[in-house]
Amino acid sequence: MTQDHAHDQPFTVEPGQRKIRSFVLRQGRFSPAQQRAFDELWPQFGLDYAAGPRDYDAVFGRTALRVVEIGFGNGEALRFAAKQDPSRDYIGIEVHAPGVGRLLNWLAADASDHVRVYRHDAVEVLEHEIADGSLDEIRIYFPDPWHKKRHNKRRLVQPEFAALLARKLRIGGRLHLATDWQAYAEHMWDVLDATPGLRNVAGARGAVPRPEWRPQTHFETRGQKLGHGVWDLLYDRIDDADTPDARSD
Repeated sequence: MTQDHAHDQPFTVEPGQRKIRSFVLRQGRFSPAQQRAFDELWPQFGLDYAAGPRDYDAVFGRTALRVVEIGFGNGEALRFAAKQDPSRDYIGIEVHAPGVGRLLNWLAADASDHVRVYRHDAVEVLEHEIADGSLDEIRIYFPDPWHKKRHNKRRLVQPEFAALLARKLRIGGRLHLATDWQAYAEHMWDVLDATPGLRNVAGARGAVPRPEWRPQTHFETRGQKLGHGVWDLLYDRIDDADTPDARSD
């Protein structure tokens, strides 16, 4: 049993391709309140994709460490993090419109002016708008596991995408992923443990207890009561020359 993948993590990379081939939009219900959020709050919290380098100091009106959450779903974890840590700037990326609208309303209620949101493809945002080495942290929580073997190639975490994530993190930055699908955790280890510039904090094929900055969801609690596992994977961004493969060359 997986988490509630209501947003159906849409950012899929085909092997050998940088560009997105396809993504699934299951929009669900779009309430009047969510529509008003786009109409009224997008100018305050939304970022329109411009396909060029973004000056985030100008966007936020300050210089601060920055965290990106990819595929934030309904925005629960991003809202929690922003309320707990106003010292950093947060950037959320999601294509599921109801989830974006819900988060916009929450941000307004919380006066969280240190959060901005894209409704766009994550790979394009990372490649074209976010400078290399500029992120303090990247978070990817419960992406679609694409559990059928013939669909495994659609998983977000693939070697080329992992290399892109590593490139965007500063040295000393952090990559945090979570999944409730063991086969996907195994896949993440296969990819990320082999990615130059990333070091598993828990050691090769290791996971950590849920960190305090990631809230436990209703579905996660229910799954754990049924004996289902959840894997949190933490990776440090290190100098490429310090990775085991590089040192052995």
